[in-house]
Formats: sequence, structure tokens, C-alpha cells
Amino acid sequence: MEKYRTHFDVIVIGGGASGLMAAGVAGERGKRVLILEKNDELGKKLKITGGGRCNITQAEFDIRKMLAHYKHAEKFLYSPFSQFGVQDTFDFFESKKLPIVVQARKRAFPKTEKAMDVYRVMERFARKNKVTVIKNTVIKKVKVKDGKIVSVQSPTTEFTADSYILATGGVSRPETGSTGDGFRWLEKMGHTVHKPTPDIVPLEVEDEWVKQLAGTSLSFMNISFFADGKKQFSKLGKVLFTHFGLSGPLILNSSKQVKDMLEWGDVTASIDAYPDTEFPALEKKVMKVFEEYKNKDFKNIYKLIAPEGIADATVGELGFDTDTKVHSVSKEDRKKVVHFLKAMPIKVKGLMGFDRAVVADGGVSLTEIDTRTMKSNVIENLYLTGDILHINRPTGGQSLQLCWTTGYVAGKNA
Repeated sequence: MEKYRTHFDVIVIGGGASGLMAAGVAGERGKRVLILEKNDELGKKLKITGGGRCNITQAEFDIRKMLAHYKHAEKFLYSPFSQFGVQDTFDFFESKKLPIVVQARKRAFPKTEKAMDVYRVMERFARKNKVTVIKNTVIKKVKVKDGKIVSVQSPTTEFTADSYILATGGVSRPETGSTGDGFRWLEKMGHTVHKPTPDIVPLEVEDEWVKQLAGTSLSFMNISFFADGKKQFSKLGKVLFTHFGLSGPLILNSSKQVKDMLEWGDVTASIDAYPDTEFPALEKKVMKVFEEYKNKDFKNIYKLIAPEGIADATVGELGFDTDTKVHSVSKEDRKKVVHFLKAMPIKVKGLMGFDRAVVADGGVSLTEIDTRTMKSNVIENLYLTGDILHINRPTGGQSLQLCWTTGYVAGKNA
């Protein structure tokens, strides 16, 4: 086995986005830094984030507006974001020859739209600052004495450091190594850890017609959610149909509210496939098609009325005999068509699990962390970053920005 130093100034446990940032920044300060990574590669989740395109941050340069996305954590994050905010993220990557482009809804991506390029920048940043990396290393024990970590132990080696940065992530996408190890260690150390639940996650539905549309998306529509028949909220945007239900940014960013609603009772949804067309105008459009194709079977001309790609899966949901000739469709049945397209009904079964979660909440309460330094208030020489923190946030770059920010602050202070 290769011989290597076992004592360092700073040990970073976890080589994901926040761990790489923390290690690189600490190394830049002249610290001797070690990353211990359980996987056989660094940045496993980073490489697949944003469907491989990597939504690197949210281009919201007003700190108050940006922090509003983090809900209850907002007041705790002013200090770290004033030290390393959205503009700093742009400057950091662009100084390393990776330009950032801003797309719809202020989403910022590397110009190449390749998550691997973001990973390569971070890996080079750590390497340039002489960070030692040991992969395939599972930490079996974190040894604490008198309120300080004294060592971390793998099956073969005991490593020691002056400071430790925990960047092990949460429990979303467990196949990338996010299996909640850090939560277990933190509880043993005396930290309060909020139980994780899938937070930004697709929805599972009961309706077969939805599942038949797997792979189809509606780019501009409105979805409304109801608890026990009472409307709670609506959102406008893109919905992706899957073999288990609904996904896409609009759904992912609604899942936290839906999760809360499911605790009250039954949750249903309805999709308005023509949100910018009022009922009378849509009925007029339907009538125009009816007049033009009055001698055809209704089921054959329905695709001229319904949004592209959904006719075959939804024709059986209209509530009348669709084998009827168009001229024989009653006024009442014609209205059923319009009602359906303005409110396609869906029964929500629940949320998918951690394996499909983009983000899971849970983790250490920010009341137990000095967020000016990301230092634990419980363990004297411990710093915490990224998904180990109990912070809810939407998709769209806020999650990675949290990693860059907290990683930077921890690396600067450890």
C-alpha cells in the first residue's frame, strides 16, 4: 500500500462540490489538506447534476432576493453569502477559463453545458493547491475527546488533523455515496440532526394515462394542487410525464408543498393545457375543428385539439364514446372535451423516494453552527458544509451555490 502522511492541518471528509471548494481554499491558504472520499472517484454527484448540464448557480445578484429562496435559513446565510456570493461564483469559474451563461429563469450553466467541465475546474483547483486525495476510504469511526475531534479512522489507517470539515452530503441520490454517514456521526457528537425527507423530488400518481405519456412534456401549462378538493396553489411552466407520474422543474419545486399537503389528506391536481386560452375561446377552437371534420370519427380528430403527443393517452378520459362521428358529438360532450383540456384531473399518490430526490432536507440546525465561519458550536474543531446543513431550497442553482458558499467559508476559516 502507498505510504502517505497521516497528520494534516485540515481533513475534509467528502470530495463533492462543497468538499472540493473547502479543500482548495484551505490549500490556497498554505494549509496541508487531505480529502478522504468513500467513492472511487471525486465529485460523483457533481458530474450528473442538472442532467449532466450542471446548473452552477442562480443568477440572482441581489443578496436579499437570493437568500429568500432558502426560507427559514435566510437570516443565517447573510454572512457566508456576503463572503462568497453569486458574483463570486461567476468570477471564480470565469477566472479558471470556464465561462458561465445565463438561461431562462436566471439559471446559470457553464457555457459548455457539461457538468464534467465544472468537476474538472474543481479537481484542478484542489490539485493546484497541493491537496492530498485518498479515495475508496470509508470512515469507520470519528474519535472525539473533550469536545474536539482527535482522529478519523478508516479500516486501515488513523488520520489526525487540527481541523476537520464534514462535507459528506445528505441522503439524496444514495448511489452517488450520499447515504447519511455524516448525520450519524454528528448525532453521536451531540449535534441535533433533523430527520431527512425527500424534498425536491418527482411525484407518483395513480392515473394510468399519465404513465402512458412517459417521456412527453408540456412546455407551457398551469398545474393546480388541491387538498381534499380545496385549491391550495397553482404554478405555470413545464411538466414532464414519467412512467411513475410527474417530474420536471415545475413539479420538483412544488414537491415540498405537496408533501405538506399529503399530511392533511388526499391530494389531487389538475393540468390546464391551455392556460392562456379562456374556456369560451377554447370551445370556439374546438367548434372550428368540428365544423371542418364533421364526418370523421371524433377519436381521429382529437389530436388536432389536444396538445401534441397527448391525444392517444387521454382520449379515453373524456367521458363519452369517442368512436362517434364528429357531427354526432353532443354539445354536452363537446364541453367535456374543453373541461378536460382546461383541467386534466390527476390523483397524487405520494412523493418518490431518496433515490430520485434532487435534494433531501434534514441535517444539522443552523442554530448549532457559527455561519460566519461554518464552525460547529458543539465540536471545537469541526466545520460543516453543503447538504449536511438543514436548509430547504428549490432546484435551479441554489443548491450548488450553497455548496460553493459554505465550502469557501469553511475552507477560509478551518
